[in-house]
Amino acid sequence: MAEANQGPHYGRVLLTFARNSLVRDMTFRANFLFQCISSVSWTLMNVGFYLIIFQYTNSIGEGTGWHKHQFFLFLATTWFINSLVQAFFMPNAEEFSELIRTGGLDFALLKPIDTQFLVSFHKVDWSSLSNFAVGLVLAAISLSYLITDPVAPLQITATMIILYPLFILCGVAIMYSLMISLSATSIWLGRNQTLYNFWFYITNFSRYPMEIYQNGWGWSLWGLFTFVIPVLVVVNVPARIIAKPLDPRAAWEWPLAGFMLFATVVCLVASRWVFRKALLSYRSASS
Repeated sequence: MAEANQGPHYGRVLLTFARNSLVRDMTFRANFLFQCISSVSWTLMNVGFYLIIFQYTNSIGEGTGWHKHQFFLFLATTWFINSLVQAFFMPNAEEFSELIRTGGLDFALLKPIDTQFLVSFHKVDWSSLSNFAVGLVLAAISLSYLITDPVAPLQITATMIILYPLFILCGVAIMYSLMISLSATSIWLGRNQTLYNFWFYITNFSRYPMEIYQNGWGWSLWGLFTFVIPVLVVVNVPARIIAKPLDPRAAWEWPLAGFMLFATVVCLVASRWVFRKALLSYRSASS
């Protein structure tokens, strides 16, 4: 009976994890401040880099429609998703192999809560959300330029307002699924730092508009990272909704949005299966 009533308490558990992490961060405020400054500096350098690029070109890719302010909305969307992943999941994924090595996973398995939930959310890196704040500023500035464009002003619709955050959450879910699946392999491999590097390598493909891959041998990368490892849809779909509204654009863009919903469900189910399968192979550190 107690187990059946666990579900409604998960939100409160998550809030407790977040509060405890914030208290821990505030214990070392100077370190927290420097981490925020470091993150913000990195994002501002990225903005400066692309400002330099747009001095020599009008768009990212000829005829793609990703002009300066559209692309900066794309960039802001990237930071929204990456900052959420880095704040809520990255620190926990990095510690998972250490839990296995030290036997900490034994205690996690004994807790009256879902093990995957516990190892995924027990720590929050609040400093990573500083990039989310910078993304909000960049998105607001870019939208103001697009809305007041004298030639083709952007019209904000209810569909855009609803779908944009929805697909950002889908992007976070896809990234989380990939990350927790790679973390679970620590049970079989003992240490998987190489696989974490692999995660960073393949997620780099999600940081650019997919049109740049739609030429020559780039089509193979487009197909692989859209339909097999769907990282290209993570940023591209929500960014297209807010920066390049899907309707009345190309006929394939709405199906792409539908595919992202499907891919989100498949990735979550697959990652759950991988995690549970890996736990079946776990041997207690004391055994």
